Amino acid sequence: MKSLSIKTIVAIGIGSAVFLVLAKFAAIPTPIPNTSIQTSYAFLGLMAVVFGPIAGALIGLIGHTLNDAISYGSVWWSWVIVSMLVGFLFGLAKNKIDIESGVLNAKKIVTFNIVQVIAQAIGWFAVAPTLDVWIYAEPANKVYVQGLVAGLLNMVTVGIIGTILLVAYAKTRSQSGSLTKDL
Repeated sequence: MKSLSIKTIVAIGIGSAVFLVLAKFAAIPTPIPNTSIQTSYAFLGLMAVVFGPIAGALIGLIGHTLNDAISYGSVWWSWVIVSMLVGFLFGLAKNKIDIESGVLNAKKIVTFNIVQVIAQAIGWFAVAPTLDVWIYAEPANKVYVQGLVAGLLNMVTVGIIGTILLVAYAKTRSQSGSLTKDL
């Protein structure tokens, strides 16, 4: 296994802290109990595409764990596991999107959004509610509604804010061959 670079390790630490701050202070409540519009997943999408699936998984795991521990005094592991899974799955698009190239065309944006929708559908529609039932004996009808709402809201948030973040980040990268020599 290839070890993580210092840059990636630092990104995991900073990314986890930013995820925590966004989850704690930039979440918008919904009428569904314990379910909110989370801007933290848009940021997670950016970090996973830049640094890959391991970084994405660890940022989701650490950031969500810290948020639960600080906000609620205990960790809701079923949803933490899904944050880790979603971060990992987002990161699988890293090589396909190759954001470091500075080129983020419509095809790459569509690829990112297909990946994020599939990742979140798996995580929030199936894994989180199923784990809620298995681990916490929660009522299935309640947690599947929460998972559906959370998943749909996250898909929209990542689709809009995540795409904006990717476009902005790509603009900071130099495209290969973009530099010319003045004579």
